[in-house]
Amino acid sequence: MTYIVNDACIACKYTDCVEVCPVDCFYEGENMLVIHPDECIDCGVCEPECPADAIRPDTEPDMDKWVEFNRKYSEMWPVIITKKDPLPNAEEMDGKDGKMELFSEKPGEGG
Repeated sequence: MTYIVNDACIACKYTDCVEVCPVDCFYEGENMLVIHPDECIDCGVCEPECPADAIRPDTEPDMDKWVEFNRKYSEMWPVIITKKDPLPNAEEMDGKDGKMELFSEKPGEGG
């Protein structure tokens, strides 16, 4: 089992999760985070930290696409271990549907 970040993170990018991760398996894109599925140790401490409920276990239905999505971008983006401010419109975007069209493949700053 591993945890993944889904599209609920897009345009919010809360980083509360990165500070509690004991293995530093979060990676930062321009407008979301992902988890490297091979680095995640399945401890689950990140899941309750996410205000957007964007972190889910891969054992839930239809998670295969998210495991691969997280794998792909974690290999392209820099690791993030330090909490940062969420994106400016995070509160407004939290819970919105159709956020995949806002997704950016660009890397974040990491750190």
